[in-house]
Amino acid sequence: MMDSIGFGYRERAPYACDPAQTRGRLVHETESRTRTPYQRDRDRIIHSTAFRRLKHKTQVFIAHEGDHYRTRLTHTIEVAQIARALARALRLDEDLAEAVALVHDFGHTPFGHTGEDALNEKMADYGGFDHNAQSLRIVTLLEKRYAEFDGLNLSWETLEGLVKHNGPLTGPYSDGEPVPGSILKYNERFDLELSGFASLEAQCAAIADDIAYNAHDIDDGLRSGLLTLEQLEEVPLTRDILQEVQRLYPKLDPVRRGHELMRRQITRMVEDVIAHAQDQIKKFNPQSVDDVRAASEMMVGFSPDMAIAEKTLKKFLYRNLYFNAQVVPIRKNADQVVKDLFDAYMTAPDAMPADWRAGIAGNETSAFARQIADFLAGMTDNYAVREHRRLFDHTPDLA
Repeated sequence: MMDSIGFGYRERAPYACDPAQTRGRLVHETESRTRTPYQRDRDRIIHSTAFRRLKHKTQVFIAHEGDHYRTRLTHTIEVAQIARALARALRLDEDLAEAVALVHDFGHTPFGHTGEDALNEKMADYGGFDHNAQSLRIVTLLEKRYAEFDGLNLSWETLEGLVKHNGPLTGPYSDGEPVPGSILKYNERFDLELSGFASLEAQCAAIADDIAYNAHDIDDGLRSGLLTLEQLEEVPLTRDILQEVQRLYPKLDPVRRGHELMRRQITRMVEDVIAHAQDQIKKFNPQSVDDVRAASEMMVGFSPDMAIAEKTLKKFLYRNLYFNAQVVPIRKNADQVVKDLFDAYMTAPDAMPADWRAGIAGNETSAFARQIADFLAGMTDNYAVREHRRLFDHTPDLA
């Protein structure tokens, strides 16, 4: 395996995305003389308002619970690091993999998946709410930074990766779920070929997300006391690693044992993905990125054995961390905050800042609701709590 792994010193593989062959941007721009299109995309993503907001958006724990818990921003940086490592090993374009990783969480609401579920419920009659579709809205419409266009005007390949990193949205290889209307609408302007798979770079970003949150949610769970090392011995993957650590370092303190667990788990998963991807690439023998898009399945992912182990771990985390008895009341209160704010703005749009309520008068109800969803989804946890306190006499406790 080592002979075929890239360490950043070799040319890209024939199935990698070539920035010199980009399909371009919706609004034509003269490309940079010093950066590839994907490097330019990465830079625009990092300098965006949406990227900075990730600092105060929840990953698992409410942001103000402690300085050391992960937020959407720290999680995103960790995903980008793993995505680059995978892309480098497979001789792909590291910058594109990084760009997709950095932008993948832009559409998340405050309070993590709880906020998304609450907003989706409120938007049920107006097209629903999906964080992936919201990410696309942000980078194609809602960011207002440039003189000649709305959004960030990212390259076709980065947008394709953002929309399809988890697989095709239409056609025989999709999951059959309805495609959010905002994605379909944008696709009419800039065809992202929704029935095909995304590039291997985007697939690297997608699996890097799973690797990062599986390991780092354990770390945060141990730090919070909601998880214990003893509990993690119930899960085959983590039990095996903990036993390995115990053999090597029998006198290691519990905190360092937890850190050793996390780093070794990431290493195992990364090496598993690289080996499995190499097998898949050999199986499908793609000679171009178009061959990747036309394939019948993802090429970058966990091996069958690791996929089973990862699902078992995920079930454990849902049962013992995400829906822990101590977390459920906080999730319920966060749900109420989001729903209260949505109802308040629907009833009294003047409660929103002037730049957000501009143009609401005369809008049909669905467009009005979508504008409120855009405003709410962009909030940080702290801003949502402040808004609730401003508009209501009592705000639920999120501590």
